[in-house]
Amino acid sequence: MNMKPFLPCLTLGLVFLGACGLEKPPASLKFPEEKKEAAASAPAAPAAAPAAEKAPADPKLAAGKAVYDTNCAACHEAGMMGAPKPGDKAAWSARIPQGVETMSKKSITGFQGKVGAMPPKGGNASLTDEAIGNAVAFMVDKSK
Repeated sequence: MNMKPFLPCLTLGLVFLGACGLEKPPASLKFPEEKKEAAASAPAAPAAAPAAEKAPADPKLAAGKAVYDTNCAACHEAGMMGAPKPGDKAAWSARIPQGVETMSKKSITGFQGKVGAMPPKGGNASLTDEAIGNAVAFMVDKSK
């Protein structure tokens, strides 16, 4: 089939769509009847995600949770570069005996260990030493 006669029509159609404010194509090109059938045969939506974990009652731990959620979770939840996941008792068992103060100092200055590494302040130089200490205390509390 020769497509040359259709190219001007296609080009003109795209120009009209652009002029109408349609910035992107529709998500589906199905007719309404097909959409209804597809929706009826689609599996039920999964249950809503569990509610976010409540902030600890201790103000220091609550502040630490806020710092953790916005700055630390990306690496620690994924275990990047050996970062121990909060709540993983085995991963924290050798660290906790060092004490929160020692772990905080290492987290502030950064370190390269046998099982992992951490950039100073987790890569966010704007965090205060107190904020890092609170985040470490939160992770330790969750991992005891």
